[in-house]
Amino acid sequence: MKLVTIPATITRHMVAWAQAAPLALVFLAFFLIPLALVVMVSFWDYNDWEMIPTFSGRGYTESFEGCLTKLPEACTMLKTYGQTLKFCFLVWALTLVIGFTVAYFLAFHVRSTTWQIALSLLCTIPFWTSNVIRMIAWIPLLGRNGLVNKALVGAGFVDKPVEWLLYSEFSVVLALVHLFTFFMVVPIFNSMVRIDKALLEAARDAGATGWQTLWNVIVPLCKPGIVIGSIFVVTIVMGDFVTIGVMGGQQIASAGKVVETHLNALQFPVAAANAVILLGVTLMIIAAMSRIVDVRKEL
Repeated sequence: MKLVTIPATITRHMVAWAQAAPLALVFLAFFLIPLALVVMVSFWDYNDWEMIPTFSGRGYTESFEGCLTKLPEACTMLKTYGQTLKFCFLVWALTLVIGFTVAYFLAFHVRSTTWQIALSLLCTIPFWTSNVIRMIAWIPLLGRNGLVNKALVGAGFVDKPVEWLLYSEFSVVLALVHLFTFFMVVPIFNSMVRIDKALLEAARDAGATGWQTLWNVIVPLCKPGIVIGSIFVVTIVMGDFVTIGVMGGQQIASAGKVVETHLNALQFPVAAANAVILLGVTLMIIAAMSRIVDVRKEL
């Protein structure tokens, strides 16, 4: 009886597929199939009390109703996405500056690996509580009778309490930066700790100043971490509606709030259509960021 020998290459491929299969099944069951259902429902018709499983683009046309016949500034959806993109840019810029500064301190000024780990874990303490609790904690500080206003009035900087500290775009951006800066710190820190310290010494020996070393050596080598952190922050902010609702006093519109509003009204096809549009815009932003650097090398 002749034994059939399986080539080693095929065996390795079979082992690799077997290792990837569980995660692939989870990805299929909890992401691809739900996403396909959302896309399918977005093309259904609907009325005031039910969804009608017939092909219709009504969910998309009603989302941008009036944008083609009115002036661009009169289009509610374009204004909403403009507002969301503004929040994304502001939060991204602030988290990048703060995250880069914290990561730089941990990577180059903290010499002990033990202290680096300890301080990194210290950054995770806010995540031990709910996002909602961390948002609500700002209200006693920023409210009309909050601690900040009392301090400003008591010090004589203002004559009356400042109104724009809470339930405003300022409070929304502040809360988002507070919640999501950690997502920028970790990837950048992971890139910085991989930088060979000999490169920094070589730059100093060549006469480079601290800013020249930072801009010409550290920043280029940290691009993968910056891009990964940016993708995390932008993706979360684009779909966020809880933070914007709570800190904006339910008065500020965003793309995520549009989806939530339609879901509360049981208009599932138009909510699904808005979710697909939001996903498309987010993917375009991620694709643009991914062209800056090959993120796969970092992963």
